Amino acid sequence: MVRICVPSLAELLYSYQPSGAAEVADLARVRALAGTCADPWSRSVPLHVTASALIVHPASGRVLLRWHQRQQAWLQVGGHGDPGETDPLAIALREAEEETGLTDLVSWPSPDGELRHVVIVSVPANAEEPAHEHADLRFVFATRNPDSARPEKADAPVRWLTPAEAFGLTSEANLQETLRRAFDAS
Repeated sequence: MVRICVPSLAELLYSYQPSGAAEVADLARVRALAGTCADPWSRSVPLHVTASALIVHPASGRVLLRWHQRQQAWLQVGGHGDPGETDPLAIALREAEEETGLTDLVSWPSPDGELRHVVIVSVPANAEEPAHEHADLRFVFATRNPDSARPEKADAPVRWLTPAEAFGLTSEANLQETLRRAFDAS
């Protein structure tokens, strides 16, 4: 059996090089969280780690966004780790597969699973949870089968868009930055 060594969250965060003042500040907060919190993935912590992914179809140059009802916005796919999960790349991949039905996802543009963006986002309160923050670790995945994408549920449609359409459709400046990074690196 081949055993893959996954870097710890702290190792991943300390080897990551941020870009810009906002990301430097967000990364400092996430590093502090990872260094002081026994379980930085726990939803019981007001600032907790999540993992997400931008999905691209390189052959057409399109990107897949998902409607997030709670945020009332078109965003990348992703979310919380399940109990016991600690590998951000694996969490982002699981969430991407669950939310889109795509099963052929691979890291893009290189296969190394590179962390592409670290951002803290505010999440509004709902009936189950108070307002809180996600320390979102973002990756980029590619698919060869865009027509296989399907929504996880009826109120969470997915849409293939050109980068320009995605940039214009999202109201989130942090996702616009993720889009820039994804397509600047390709």
